Amino acid sequence: MKRLALLFGLGLTLDAFAASMRWGDIRDGSLYLQADRPDTVTVRWAPAWQADANEEHLYLLDGQGKLQGERLIKASETRGSQSWALAPGAASYRLEIPGYSFRNYRIEHDADTVALFAPAKVHFSAETRNGDELYFKIAAGEHAVLAGKFHGGVSALQAQRVGDGQQLSLALNPYRAYWQFDRLALPVSEKEQVWHLRLQGSGKAAFWLDGTANLFAQTAQQLKPLREDDGQTHLTLHKDILGPTPNLGVALPYVMPPPSSFAVLDALKARAASYYSFVDITQRKPHYEDAFRQLYQERFGITQDITLLAGSQRQADLRADSTSNSGLDAWLASTRALGGKGIHYIGFADEPNLNYPDYANYQSLFTSMARQVRSDPANARAGVRIAMPASSRLINGPFASNAADKRGIDWARRLLAESGEQIDALAWHEWMIRDLLATRVYRDSVQRAANLVGLDANGRPRKALLLDQTNMSSGSSLSPYDQETHFASLWWASVAINSAQDGLLDMLNWFQAADEPNYPKGMFKVLDDEHFELKPVGMAQQFIQQHWLHSVMRLENDAFEVDVLAMATDEQRGLLGVNKGTRLQRVDLSGAHCPLLKGSLRYFGADNRSRDAPFTCQDGRVSFDLPGETLFALSWIAS
Repeated sequence: MKRLALLFGLGLTLDAFAASMRWGDIRDGSLYLQADRPDTVTVRWAPAWQADANEEHLYLLDGQGKLQGERLIKASETRGSQSWALAPGAASYRLEIPGYSFRNYRIEHDADTVALFAPAKVHFSAETRNGDELYFKIAAGEHAVLAGKFHGGVSALQAQRVGDGQQLSLALNPYRAYWQFDRLALPVSEKEQVWHLRLQGSGKAAFWLDGTANLFAQTAQQLKPLREDDGQTHLTLHKDILGPTPNLGVALPYVMPPPSSFAVLDALKARAASYYSFVDITQRKPHYEDAFRQLYQERFGITQDITLLAGSQRQADLRADSTSNSGLDAWLASTRALGGKGIHYIGFADEPNLNYPDYANYQSLFTSMARQVRSDPANARAGVRIAMPASSRLINGPFASNAADKRGIDWARRLLAESGEQIDALAWHEWMIRDLLATRVYRDSVQRAANLVGLDANGRPRKALLLDQTNMSSGSSLSPYDQETHFASLWWASVAINSAQDGLLDMLNWFQAADEPNYPKGMFKVLDDEHFELKPVGMAQQFIQQHWLHSVMRLENDAFEVDVLAMATDEQRGLLGVNKGTRLQRVDLSGAHCPLLKGSLRYFGADNRSRDAPFTCQDGRVSFDLPGETLFALSWIAS
């Protein structure tokens, strides 16, 4: 029975009427399900870590990429279940469990339903028990690689070729850097190969395939071809203006950048920036920041920025002492020296809900420093504004103990109630939304931030909303499959589109501009002191900024895999979109007038190049075929 005893504690269980297949303790991945007869898929969950601090979503897509089911799991639902019906069909459903997940998910369906699991790469995708088994297939001529990473659980992968019994083993070693992992080249054959995989060790598991389909099954018979049919995207454009688009920016270095880096900084066309100010440095050298802040404003046109006070050596838990007070005074003087151009937000701590032991400690610092800023009216005249709390995540808790007591939205609500007159903006950082299908939670977080601060008579948030740091992962928990590839381009485009969708957000910043040795999460690489190179996400940022207009227009969109933002500047109109799936989408737009005056369609794909694409405009409808994993921009002049 061990061969059938379950992956991730999951297995095949027979009863008197039907055979069922179970998958268990999945934390991050996609399960593709193709049914030949009516079936029901049931998902059950239990807490893994800090579940009571974190909402989560499950998504079920049909074979054409349409959303068939979405389940919001509230933070209070640490345990629960959800069932969906599966209709027979040749194309596969996709059940998405987005990482990073704080729950263990177990899935059950009919054993006759073909099920293929696509695990995350580098990040752990499941929690297993020693001896769990899977199968995978390599097509003829493919140069496949079996890879895995040690996360403290599974320590080795053993693969046996079913045809001749050849065995290979891959030890998973601990590494200092998160993004390092082990890999094993598999034999190339003129014939299709089926391999039997055994996971050695219990606990967190990260395993995947490169050079072939990254798909695993519980039995060899389940290794059927995956079919995804073309999708349909219907868009309806309205004339309503919802609000401004946010300024897109980056976190800029705390140094004077060399002139050799100006070209890549220019290419990013940042309209906003995130800075740090290290109080122990500015206490000793009050003018340390003056030169590069002046450069960023005058040379690169950054007139909207936010600075977080901190200490050098990544000290984040400041106290209202002489060092912090002197550092803040130096920053205020430096800001006044900028000449009153633009808006300069100041946050008195970096992610206080992560770094302070409790709310009271942070509230004391905030009150003291807000008083210091407000004591001189010249600060406000210079464009200084107070932002809070610059939390680690907003709706969900930080990656810390007692996270349920440290949710950013709860700390912000308390501070607004106690010191609302001192606060000009709500700021937060969003991390660990790694899944392309889950990026729509950015729109939700902006809406909930707006509800928290309230809307004025014009429908605008009463406090500016600043999503001043974001990336797929926090700290150095990075995957090269995320950061170094076209995936980051798709992710950033989707995040920008979702965050801007309702015209409520003022600022959205990617963290950070340049790679650092321990944090290679920039928009460009530092090859040496004189040479810099845009990464794929930096090239996508160029494309996005070229087509980023001033105002958001109302747009209806029935697609799930395609995100689209409608924008306007004066008479110019544009759609910026991204197909996050691999399938072709047939896009149909109504609400524009044919022919499109000076109309053009541009695609940006995995080759990091922008190119013209064909479209038709007839009877008031614009149509075009959008390839998978492609950004697009449709532009025209309103008649």
